[in-house]
Formats: sequence, structure tokens, C-alpha cells
Amino acid sequence: MLTGENLEGARVIRAFSRQQEEIDEFREAVDDISDESIAVGKISAILNPAAFMIMNLGIVAVIRFGGVRIDTGDLTQGELTAFTNYMTQILLALVVLANLIVTFTKAFASANRVSEVFALEPETYGSNDEISHDSREILEFRNVSFAYEDAAESSVKNISFILGRGDMLGIIGGTGCGKTTLANLIPCYYKATEGEVLVGGENVRNCDLDQLRRNIGTVPQRAVLFSGTIRENMKWRDPAATDEQIISALKTAQAWDFVSRMPDKLDTRISQGGKKLSGGQKQRISIARALIGKPDILILDDSTSALDYATDLALRKALREDMAGTSVIMISQRTTSLRDADLIIVMDDGEAVGMGRHDELVENCQVYSEIYRSQMNEKEDGSNVQNA
Repeated sequence: MLTGENLEGARVIRAFSRQQEEIDEFREAVDDISDESIAVGKISAILNPAAFMIMNLGIVAVIRFGGVRIDTGDLTQGELTAFTNYMTQILLALVVLANLIVTFTKAFASANRVSEVFALEPETYGSNDEISHDSREILEFRNVSFAYEDAAESSVKNISFILGRGDMLGIIGGTGCGKTTLANLIPCYYKATEGEVLVGGENVRNCDLDQLRRNIGTVPQRAVLFSGTIRENMKWRDPAATDEQIISALKTAQAWDFVSRMPDKLDTRISQGGKKLSGGQKQRISIARALIGKPDILILDDSTSALDYATDLALRKALREDMAGTSVIMISQRTTSLRDADLIIVMDDGEAVGMGRHDELVENCQVYSEIYRSQMNEKEDGSNVQNA
């Protein structure tokens, strides 16, 4: 665990000049493990010799007292030899059994961890109710609440709204207010504890999960790319996607401009996690991957945070033009990204404290108005600094 944290946070460690502190902490942890391993090794090293010593002392005793019985005629040499051989076999088996007990003790610890995974209940599939592609309302929340297991209170509280097909929904709010949790209820990553979530007029609890998620494109907060080529990454959503579809999705996501400049274009290899790509490039490829097949719903979970304002604007314009039949759910910290949304939900501590369009919320919702004005002030301050 400590090694994994150090490897993943290597840049942060260097940025704060904490190399020596981490080295000392690692050395201390390794020394503790080393001391325990040496102690266990010493016990194991003594165990087998001690067992064989006891066994051999037993054989010496048998031969000593057996010799006396042979002298008196109470025991024959063959009987003593047979008894000694049987005793040796039994004692050797006991030594092996002792070693097996140690091995099984270690195995049980691992087995307990594995059994915890096996004990998890798999996702349950509903019936094969088809999602309607003709319904005007693609998404509806009816008094939806959600609470994590053993949580003291709900993370999402009594949310209700209707999203039309092809419309854009914006979700905004402070950190930890339930934005991502709300979005995760749509593809049924979480199941609502109260109320109903309907996609295409069907309750998501009754939908086949494969079919439901094929109709929803999701781009998580952290852009995840897999080792392989750009083409292979783009085909995760649809293995049968053609190059024309891939290029079209990349253009919509504003990613084709830099992909086309790469020597191998779609055949460019990506290292695990896309380490050689910038944050904005990874986000745009992740968005393009979700656009393959033109899903009914596209969820962008703060997936444009690494994009500049111009690219963000171009992306939203392209989504409007190229994905006209797709309803976009955009979670963002930028009010500018949500200005054109048909409906904006303002979240605060799991509750919807405001719903409406941008202009309405600026006038009527205090939380949204504060976010908007603070961001406008930051932009003005930045412009003044540049002009100075």
C-alpha cells in the first residue's frame, strides 16, 4: 500500500520536497516487516530441527529399551526394527502435518479476503423491457432519494425533473453536494432508495443493464484510457465502429485536430492511463469514445475541466449540431459551460436548491448567483492583470 501510494504520488512528493521523509517512512515500514520476517524465520528454522531431534531421541529410547527386551527374550530383533520403521514414518508424517498447518494458516488469511469479494452480490438484471426511442421525455426523476449503505443521511434528497430528448441538463454545486451521485443513478450504478428513475419511460430497475448502458454514454471525472492504440480505445463502446465513425466522434469532441497531427493517427499507441497525453487530450478522447453510436443520453461528469474556454465552447456547439438527438447531462463547476442548458439543477448538500435556465437562476437562486458572480469576478481580475 505504501509503495503504491509513493509510486502514484511521485510528482506530488517531489513537488513538496518530501523525498527524504517518504524514504524514512518506507525504511521504517520495511524494517518492521523485516524484523517480523526474521522472527518468523527463526521460529521456522528451529521448528524442523527440534522436531527431528525429538524424533531421533525417541528412536534412541526405543532402541535402548528395545535392546534390553531383546536380551531378556521378550522381543525379537525383527519386531524392534519394524516398530522403529513405523515410528519413523509416523513422526515424519507429523512433521509434514505441522508444516501444512503453517501453510493453511497463511492460506486462510488470503481466503478470507477472497471470500469477501465472492460474498458481494452481483448486479441484478431486470426484465428485458425495451427503452422507448420514441418517447419525448428521455429521462425523468420522480421524488428520487439515495443513501449509501449505513449512511446517517441521504446523499440525494427528493429530486424531481423531466429532461426532453435532445435537451441539455446542467448540474452544478459545491464539492460533495451529490452531483456525481445523482448522475450515477441514471445508468443504475447506484439504485435509488426512494422514488423512481425513468429512462425512455421505463424504470431503470426493470431494464436490462446491458441494454440500458448501451443507450447511455458516460465520461467519468477521471479520464481513463487503456494501453493500446487510439482506435482500440475508441472501439470500447462499439467494437464494430468504423474509422469514419471514430473520426466523426473525434471531430465532435475537438480531438481530431491533435490526433490527426500524430504520425500514426488512429494507430498511435497510448500507454496505460494515457500518461503521454495532456489532461485535456485525455478528456477529449474519453468524450469521443462515449459518442460512438450516438447514445440517447450522454453524461459528462466534470469531463471538460481541463479544457480552455474556447475548446469548451467549441465542444458544446459541436454536441448541439452533431448529436442533435442525444440528451446531454453536463456536470460542471463552470457556469459558462451551462449557460445554454435547457435545465440547470443547482445542488447543495444533496438537495436541489434551484432549477431553471441560466438567466432565471442568476436572478432567483442565491447559490447559483454566488457561483456565477464569483467566477465573473475572477475572469475580470484575470483580464485586469493581463492588461496591466
